[in-house]
Amino acid sequence: MPRKFIDISVPLMSGIASDPKGYEPKITYLDHRATAEGMASFYEGMRTDQLPGGEGWAIEMLEMSTHTGTHLDAPYHHHSTMDGGQRAITIDEVPLEWCFQPAVKLDFRHLPDGYVATPEDIEAELKRIGHHLQPLEIVVVNTAAGGRYGEDDYIHRGCGIGRDATNWLTQRGVRVTGTDGWSWDAPFSHTAKAWDETHDPSIIWEGHRASMDRGYCHIEKLANLDRLPPDGFEISCFPFNIKGASAGFVRAVAILND
Repeated sequence: MPRKFIDISVPLMSGIASDPKGYEPKITYLDHRATAEGMASFYEGMRTDQLPGGEGWAIEMLEMSTHTGTHLDAPYHHHSTMDGGQRAITIDEVPLEWCFQPAVKLDFRHLPDGYVATPEDIEAELKRIGHHLQPLEIVVVNTAAGGRYGEDDYIHRGCGIGRDATNWLTQRGVRVTGTDGWSWDAPFSHTAKAWDETHDPSIIWEGHRASMDRGYCHIEKLANLDRLPPDGFEISCFPFNIKGASAGFVRAVAILND
């Protein structure tokens, strides 16, 4: 059966507004000329002009966190415990079967920036698209942030998913979710305003903290979700295997059967 692959990952780039200040990735590009001397140094007596074209190898040096670019958060990122007090698993311990499953897209682009989605919002969207959620399905959320990646307002755009809504999903067997926003939660700038008004600590990172009740992973900084149908596709989101880490980089791909 013919299949269509849609890249739902953002390209890793420096010099764009992809993260809050101080958290942006830095990429140093070393071209073939810059590395020729280093390559020649592996071989005693070799001159750089003896290399084909006088060229070495092209390599890139990265300075970034495990949460740079499209990545999968492990429960350990959310809190030290999960499942009501058990040790939270790190990214190298995430079950691989969680990361390749049928998927469903919730279109929340109409929800205002900073809005915290509820179980009722999820139920209404699933009813609208006629989808009955199954265990282990991957649920991705298309927000208003998706079209603003790399722009100055990106980290302030889109809705978030609240603790109750996240628990609603995990109670039904969902173990991986995703968003095209910077965070699964509402943008920090909007949550900060709510904090100023309420001083209620339960609103801080509430979607992430749902993992304390029931461990799950989520993908952040997805792309091209507007190109996906509501359902009828699969997502592959295997994370880079980093020992004991809170997240891993992902080349997330949606797979559609034509």
